[in-house]
Formats: sequence, structure tokens, C-alpha cells
Amino acid sequence: MTKPMLRRVAALGIPLLVAGLAAVPAAAQDAKWPTRTVRLITPYPTGGGPDAISRVLAEKLGRKWGQSVVVENRPGGNGFIAIDAFKRGAKDGHDLIQLDSVHLVAYPYLFKKLPYDPAKDFDVQATLFKAYMMMVVPATSKYKTVGDVIADAKANPGKLDYGSWSVGNPVHLGMEEFQFLTGTKMQHVIYKETSQLYTAVANGELPVTMGTAGTTAPLYKAGKLRFLAVTAPQRLAAYPDVPTSGEAGGPKDFEVSGWNVIAGPKGLPQAVQDKIRADIAEAVSGQDVLDRYATFGYVPLSLDRAGTQTFVAAEAKRHEAIIKRANISLD
Repeated sequence: MTKPMLRRVAALGIPLLVAGLAAVPAAAQDAKWPTRTVRLITPYPTGGGPDAISRVLAEKLGRKWGQSVVVENRPGGNGFIAIDAFKRGAKDGHDLIQLDSVHLVAYPYLFKKLPYDPAKDFDVQATLFKAYMMMVVPATSKYKTVGDVIADAKANPGKLDYGSWSVGNPVHLGMEEFQFLTGTKMQHVIYKETSQLYTAVANGELPVTMGTAGTTAPLYKAGKLRFLAVTAPQRLAAYPDVPTSGEAGGPKDFEVSGWNVIAGPKGLPQAVQDKIRADIAEAVSGQDVLDRYATFGYVPLSLDRAGTQTFVAAEAKRHEAIIKRANISLD
């Protein structure tokens, strides 16, 4: 090799060597993550089931990581307040966000304009749980089965009310799917808060709706509500006496659920992502978390990265179909 050629090879090798040396500190930094307090932003208010899970998770992750993990509640605005705080936060994984299924697979088809892009702003790091819905009626209701509700709705098209707390939430979309599957037409009544909604059912003001076991359990245990069915593929372990929709005279294989995930920003180093996923999976597999899930009627949702991508894509397609069929849109 001539001297000029050697000089060119040496010149090419210098930046390669520098790049290689620069990669060492970056890799070491990734391995040490987290290096400070981690913020878990949640769109839920304090006191509810998702908030309770996030706090148990934060405590366990804090012990595992040797850094504080603080839960920051940013409720309201369809979750947009929490999402905005996350988008303006740290991009290195020290800010994470708890998201509901609607944020990822319903709102993109409901809102004409969204203040975020699910594909660009989030990378789901871990799935947590599914919350299946109970079909609920007043304890004094004439409805004893889901079949009774269907029969009355068919006999009185457009006159039977059901309620939820907004347009496009899992209850609203679930009841739209219920009407499609049963060939019925019902009237959607919107309440300002979930507490008002289920109190209205308990008082007999509203004849029927759906809700998670965690939300409706207090009134159910107080004898104010009756569970006609659970919209799940099988009965819940915490409520073994509550039949599935098919068992109660409703549509077979009728499923309605919300689900919960932890997401980070796009572009996190693979080592950081692997750590977050593995440590969250370990945390939520503990019996203490599983017991807490059962308290709220949640079912564990444990998926790896590939499984998560497949699941979210399928859920997006399903929600798109429901929303388009029902012709629902929001500004």
C-alpha cells in the first residue's frame, strides 16, 4: 500500500475511532438509567382504580431502580392535559405516561383534530390490565337478563335510555356495538361525572348502562345495582356469579373493555426500553398487584413488544369500524 493510501485510510479511521469511543459513554449511561427521579404522568384523578395501580407500580419501580418514581395526576380534558405535560417533558425516559385505550385507538378516529399523534408521540412500553364492563341496571329493575333489555329495546325503538359520561368512551362505544349486534336503537344520555351516572341508575332514573366492576362495585355491594352480565369472554374470578353476555341472553362473544398501558417517548435507547419493560412486567406479576387488579375487576394484560403492536393494531381497526358505523365525530 502506498503512503498516500495509508494516509487516506488513517484519516478515515480517525472519525471511526472517535465515534466508537463516544459510543462507550452513551452505552454506559443507558445502563445506569434512571439517573434521577422518574415522573409517571397519569390522566386519571386520585382515588380511582387506574390511579391506585399506578401508585403501587411507582412504589415497586422506585425500589427496583433506586430512584424515586412520582405519580403526577393531570386529569381532565379527555386526557389531553396529561398528554401535553408528557409531550413537553423529558425525552430520555425520565417522564413516562399512563394511557387508556381511548387515547390510542378511539380518539384518532373520533376527533377531527388531535393535539397529539399516537404513532409519533408514544411508544408503548408495557401493557397493564383490561377492565371489562358490567351491564348494570337498578336493583329494582324489571330486567333480569340481557335478553330482557334487548326485548324491551326492540319493542320500544329509540325510547330506552342508556348513559355514559362523554362521547367516545368505552361505555358509549360498547353500547353502540351492542345496538348493532342486537338490531336495537337506544338513546344516549350524557352525565357530567361517572358518580352521577351510576347514582342515576341506582335511583332508577336511568334504566341501563355499562361500567367497570371497580366503578360500580360500591353501589352493587350496597344493593343498589344489579349486574346483568360481564362483557368478557368468560366470567370474572372476582364475580363468578355474574354471567357473560351470551349466558345472559345477549350477543355471544360480546366484549367491551378499556385497557391500560405505560408509554414513553419515541426513540428511547433499546437498553432503556428493555429495562422499563422487564421491570414493569416483574412489578405487575406480583401477587399484591394481582390482588389489587381483582379488587377492581381488572384482568392482567401481559404482552411482549410484538404482541402489544399486534393487539393495538387490531383494537384500532375494531374501534375505527364501530365509530364509522355509528357516525360519531368530535371537533
